[in-house]
Amino acid sequence: MKKTTLIIGCGDIGTVLGQVLLKAGHRVIGVRRRAESLEGSGIEPLSLDIHEEGALAALPEADIVVYVLSAGRFDEAAYRAAYPDGLKAVLKELATRKTPPRRLFFVSSTSVYAQQDGELVDEQSPVEPGGFSGQLMIEAEQALSNQEIPGTVVRFSGIYGPGRDRLIRQVGEGRIVAVSPPMYSNRIHRDDCAGVLAHLIDAALKDQPLESLYLATDCDSAPLHEVMQWIAGKLKVEATEVIQSPLRKRASKRCNNARLLASGYRFHYPSYREGYVQVLEEGGFLTPQKA
Repeated sequence: MKKTTLIIGCGDIGTVLGQVLLKAGHRVIGVRRRAESLEGSGIEPLSLDIHEEGALAALPEADIVVYVLSAGRFDEAAYRAAYPDGLKAVLKELATRKTPPRRLFFVSSTSVYAQQDGELVDEQSPVEPGGFSGQLMIEAEQALSNQEIPGTVVRFSGIYGPGRDRLIRQVGEGRIVAVSPPMYSNRIHRDDCAGVLAHLIDAALKDQPLESLYLATDCDSAPLHEVMQWIAGKLKVEATEVIQSPLRKRASKRCNNARLLASGYRFHYPSYREGYVQVLEEGGFLTPQKA
């Protein structure tokens, strides 16, 4: 029989994940407030607002549940609704089911780390976020660990990919961050976000041992200046303005993906070089070469 995966918050990453799972023979159900965009994708659409009273009773049973909801806007109320409150409500509903899911995956963020001096961080590193976003993510992670349904948290670093091209556009305008002090950045291509989740889902369905937490980031925690300078070379533009790194307001750390690699996952885009080539080409940013 086909295994059923329920993706709650089936947006960009969820849709790519759904396509991967469909190719692997899964039945995939995608939940979002307005699921019309999933029509024709092969993913079964379910329009549902998880915050509406009684709405969660409509969630179908599934072997695997992926909670990859987005807050929609960057404020405390939206984050609380999307992450700890939303996840707790889903877990409460699933706990009442005669056949609960075999595992629930919660997509979290490396914003839970407060380190900002170039430290190397992994799944064992302390998490003491100063901002509300990290604090609420931690609250949601703890909610998953405090109930009986087997759960795994996946902390993604900075997600980029098609349509997520703000950095490219900054560089295209000749704006680049200073080389010193080095501000380390961490990223993961959208397709690898889907790939990581599909990999862990496959392991869960094969009853292979899984950790309760994985840090999902690519294999190159490079200084942001280096990344932007490399993009500038591809775009053939000169830097004309030095800007303050956006990381200065948040963190400069180096994320270690050793646990994920040890699980057997292999990246489609192991560094920003491979990943940004794909984004540059797909987005039409590169000047066509003359024959």
